[in-house]
Amino acid sequence: MNDETWTSDEFGASHQGRVGVLLADGSTPKPVYFDGASSTGHYVAHWSVYDGGTWPERPRAAVLRAECVCGWAGAAHTVDWTGFGDLPFREAGTEDADRCMDDWDGHIADVARRTIPLPPELETLLESVSAAIENLAGDAPVAAVKAARQLEIIAQRTGHWPANQARAQEPEQVAAALGLNVDQTRSLLARFGRWSPYS
Repeated sequence: MNDETWTSDEFGASHQGRVGVLLADGSTPKPVYFDGASSTGHYVAHWSVYDGGTWPERPRAAVLRAECVCGWAGAAHTVDWTGFGDLPFREAGTEDADRCMDDWDGHIADVARRTIPLPPELETLLESVSAAIENLAGDAPVAAVKAARQLEIIAQRTGHWPANQARAQEPEQVAAALGLNVDQTRSLLARFGRWSPYS
């Protein structure tokens, strides 16, 4: 299905966002099926297809809002069809779609604030290491790759026992502290703890 989504590096699929559409009656429209040139077509749920077109028949969006797979929804941005003139919706609606992305960015910032905080000195150290590797990449990209590889090794080594200890805690509490859903949390702990995520 064709749709545009947003993710953050830290929270990944746990907080995947998109521009959601509401119709005038408050309902959510179904994806629109477009026939392909061959025997197969495809479904499209991108906000821009809900322009009231007739081939294939498409409902007209009344509201655009940011939505996240976690269940959060942003403010409603009413679509002002009277102000669009002859512009197609995919162009005229871009400003509202951008507002939705800004709303989702705010949601991600809220999620980050609710996660377990790192000690300030460690936060500063991690930022310094990241900046140092980025600077190194300009002059010596292979050395930067080696440094990034060292970080991987450190992460695997230092994350092993904490992952095993966190495994004994309530999954929902650990997930909330990390800002992830339970499935992603289990996968993360399994990767660091070196056990099967299916066990």
